[in-house]
Amino acid sequence: MESFNYFNYFTEIEEHFWKKRGAHLLVSPLDWAIVETWQKAGVPLPAVLKGIDRAFESWSRSKRAAGGRQLKSLAYCVDSVLDAAEEALEASAGAGPQTGRAPSTEAFSRDELRTYFARNAMRLRASAQKRRASDATLAARIEETAARLDEIGVVIDSPGAVDLEDVERRLTVLEGKLSAALASEADEETMLGVRREMDRSLAPYRRKMSAAQLAQLEHQYIQKRLFEHFEVPRLSLFYLT
Repeated sequence: MESFNYFNYFTEIEEHFWKKRGAHLLVSPLDWAIVETWQKAGVPLPAVLKGIDRAFESWSRSKRAAGGRQLKSLAYCVDSVLDAAEEALEASAGAGPQTGRAPSTEAFSRDELRTYFARNAMRLRASAQKRRASDATLAARIEETAARLDEIGVVIDSPGAVDLEDVERRLTVLEGKLSAALASEADEETMLGVRREMDRSLAPYRRKMSAAQLAQLEHQYIQKRLFEHFEVPRLSLFYLT
């Protein structure tokens, strides 16, 4: 995906889906997890939008549409989006090497980045404070994440253009370590509740997805729910918008 164009990735997909659906819907955890899997796989935004269009065209010819039912989830669009992504990849492979790159502006101002890091560090420390008495180990891990976020924030004040790709790599590592800590410290009932909710959401779509697609989607879903449960922010610049 080019030069962090995905920073408005979710908004573009959400608005396009709403337009095709003809009504604003509450964004479900399943839909959010699906968009995350596309973003992390590097599926270009135009391919996602084309796939959504095709899914709606297919739905309009189905018996369910004839019976008055509406397409309500992005899960129905997974196959058509991946097909569109493969077509885009094949097209780009046949286009030959690029001879130049269009100039681009920074996706975010330094003030936006400073505010984002400061807000997330504050939320992390608030979460750690709430858990210090009941789970000192997890509180320490969350505090450590906040401290590392402070250190990464210093990078944006360095001379020259901010290397957003490097910042994102650092945030991805931090978020991955924090996610592992949350999963390790979550009690059995919390994990069971998340998995039951996930299984209910995915039940209508499991037969339509490959094992690899399901595994990635389940990972994103559980991660999202655990971050919400422990009241810690997502760190990627993908969430700045």
